[in-house]
Amino acid sequence: MSSDTHNENINNSENIQNISEILQARRQKLDDLKQNNKYPFDITTFDATDHAQTIIDDFDNFEGKKVSLAGRIMSKRGMGKASFCDLLDGSGRIQLYISINDVGEDTYAEVKKLDIGDIVGINGEVFRTHKGEISIKTFELTILSKSLQPLPEKFHGLTDVDIRYRKRYIDLIVNPDIKQTFIKRSKIITETRNFLDSLGFLEVETPILNTIPGGAAARPFITHHNTLDIDMYLRIATELHLKRLVVGGFERVYELGRIFRNEGMSVKHNPEFTTVELYQAYTDYKGMMDLTESLITTVANKVCGGLKITYQGEEIDLTPNWQRITMIDAVKKYSGVDFNNITTDEQAQAAAKELHIEVPKNATWGSVLNEIFEEKVESELLQPTFVIDYPIEVSPLAKKKKDDPRLTERFELFITRREIANAFSELNDPIDQKERFLEQVKARAAGDDEANMMDEDFIEALEIGLPPTGGMGFGVDRLAMLLTDSPSIRDVLLFPTMKPIS
Repeated sequence: MSSDTHNENINNSENIQNISEILQARRQKLDDLKQNNKYPFDITTFDATDHAQTIIDDFDNFEGKKVSLAGRIMSKRGMGKASFCDLLDGSGRIQLYISINDVGEDTYAEVKKLDIGDIVGINGEVFRTHKGEISIKTFELTILSKSLQPLPEKFHGLTDVDIRYRKRYIDLIVNPDIKQTFIKRSKIITETRNFLDSLGFLEVETPILNTIPGGAAARPFITHHNTLDIDMYLRIATELHLKRLVVGGFERVYELGRIFRNEGMSVKHNPEFTTVELYQAYTDYKGMMDLTESLITTVANKVCGGLKITYQGEEIDLTPNWQRITMIDAVKKYSGVDFNNITTDEQAQAAAKELHIEVPKNATWGSVLNEIFEEKVESELLQPTFVIDYPIEVSPLAKKKKDDPRLTERFELFITRREIANAFSELNDPIDQKERFLEQVKARAAGDDEANMMDEDFIEALEIGLPPTGGMGFGVDRLAMLLTDSPSIRDVLLFPTMKPIS
């Protein structure tokens, strides 16, 4: 065994011993409090009327006033008969000055036994120290909750992202700036609702458990309903139920909620995520482009205070009017291949081969166009760009273009090289829709477990009559990533999906 390995083992052993001693000491302090009839977990309320950041921001009006705060002890500095502590509450951090003369011997003895992480309630008076730091001269202190686990030693330095994601409660304590990301996320949701409500959209709720997973090309999670003795699926989209509501007479509806897809995980993907889907009667995908641009710019202005933002070191300009380009023109621009001059599946396959892009032997003109787009174009779309007119093969719920039935009236919005929103002129022809479902059923039988299933009830709803309708969906998580400058979807999910520690 090398000396380095030996030293490392000694250090690990010491750390384990130290942790064990810390845990034991904290539980002993809890027992002591219980013996003295001050068991903190028996306390149910504390009247905290003030907050740290409010006091700091409005010190001139608070100076000399009595205040009451509650929060977590984040540091201690003892000076004989007086001590300083940092208190962290939901708004921020403020210094406490605690003197034996102000709180008495018994309380001061308890203060000296406080551990980092303990939650306390205090009453005191606002003042500024000789060094100029805004503080609270503490007169009363009550331990409201005993922390039995130590926080990371360097509470500004919890950088292990795996621990941060698994133990978000610690992350929020020791990295308080991360709270701003989730406050912004909440504002994004609020402002989205405000925008849609102001346009007369009605927020609705549709089932999360479905007998048929429809509305997207995705692999579902499967569960089982014991009473009905049937398999059911967590929803992969809200689309088909929302369009049923448009059939029923709701002309503007939306749903903000969780979607579940049993797929891979990456910086852009989590198995459960949040979307907004909305549907408006008597408009099309062009109307949805206008609405999408207006919605995102409105939300960005409210949340970020402007339309020029920085994402991972690159400036993004959200100022209207955003670029609009067809998929064919985008592929021509970035790959040099002009699908206007390609008419057969074989020619399309040959074009892919020249670009060293692998496609199936039976790949169609439209599927190859989409594959080249994904390989050669998406990585170029930094600024807001509407890519329009998608192939019918990848758009089973969108209307065909009248002048080219190989394509559909569909767009995807790309910002920072990733898809943010997806929209159609909704297919309302029940005959065409049934034929496309049948093609999806064939694909599923051939091994494509992301292909749509047949939904006879939805076909019947279309036969009742769906008016001309535009629909759009966008990922709340991806928009939150953009507006909070977060590199990973896990950074904007309070509790992202994680593989269990074995």
